[in-house]
Amino acid sequence: MKKHLNTLFVTTQGTYLSKEGECAVIKVDRDEKVRLPLHMLDGIMCFGQVSCSPFLMGHCAEIGVTVTFLTEYGRFLCQMQGPIRGNILLRRTQYRMADNYMQTAALARSFVIGKIGNARVTLARTLRDHPEKVDGALLKNAQHLLAGCIKRLQNETDQERIRGIEGDAARIYFEVFNECITSPDPLLRFTGRNRRPPLDRVNCLLSFLYTLLTHDIRSALESCGLDPAAGFLHKDRPGRPSLALDLLEEFRSYIADRLVLSLINRGQIQSKDFTVSETGAVLLKDDARKTVLTAYQNRKQEEIEHPFVKEKMAIGLLWHMQAMLLARHIRGDIEAYPPFVWR
Repeated sequence: MKKHLNTLFVTTQGTYLSKEGECAVIKVDRDEKVRLPLHMLDGIMCFGQVSCSPFLMGHCAEIGVTVTFLTEYGRFLCQMQGPIRGNILLRRTQYRMADNYMQTAALARSFVIGKIGNARVTLARTLRDHPEKVDGALLKNAQHLLAGCIKRLQNETDQERIRGIEGDAARIYFEVFNECITSPDPLLRFTGRNRRPPLDRVNCLLSFLYTLLTHDIRSALESCGLDPAAGFLHKDRPGRPSLALDLLEEFRSYIADRLVLSLINRGQIQSKDFTVSETGAVLLKDDARKTVLTAYQNRKQEEIEHPFVKEKMAIGLLWHMQAMLLARHIRGDIEAYPPFVWR
């Protein structure tokens, strides 16, 4: 397992990245800003008009540093990586499991249980931290309904019904998500999930953080030798990292949703930090994006005890641990995959 998770986020427009020796050199308008040893990086994420030299990208591919390109506002464009690494036997087993109806259903059920369990805890934390500011009865009822969804999943073996329960749980959770927002700003309200493009400020933040998480989870899966495109809960689709999206479900609420709530409720992100295009799409301004990225990186450095392995680790290593546990389950080393559920 990697000891540190270091991702370089490049958001300044017009930045040029090149290679000198074993370092990445970052320049803006031909003015060198910083040099970073490439062995310290796991990935580079380039937002907008950011370019890289062919020599840098070739070296990154050779040493396993993933380079991802997104639009200035965080929409995924493409990803550059080197030759596929990892155990071919592990990937063959992964593909066979993905074609096995019962094994696929079992893993899909685990991912969804992790997602719903963490959603319940997020609502419980809000109720505990802000009892005088939220509708307690509404949040408690949602927790009760989510517990019912988990109970329905316990022995479910039909993939479509598992996906249906996951959809029901997401609807219940997002129907009360606005109760978790304590900011008085009327423009920072949540009325429902929307995306591609996000049409309000809260959804803009959620989508941006989900993109960042997907990038990190994909890298974790690849580092364990798994194919991030061969999923169990999410169906195969060309260009979609289905397994990364499977694992993302466990961390949506615990990482992204909680961080969005913290940024808004603490006033670190305000309604003035967004722009609204003529089409209605809501976009983060450059300074606000940097605030979110900094908060995300700081969050990954916090420590937590993993509920299954009972070891303390940085939050940014949780998805590496889950990828390792998933690989062990696929190899047959452990009987079942234990989803990450925040206690």
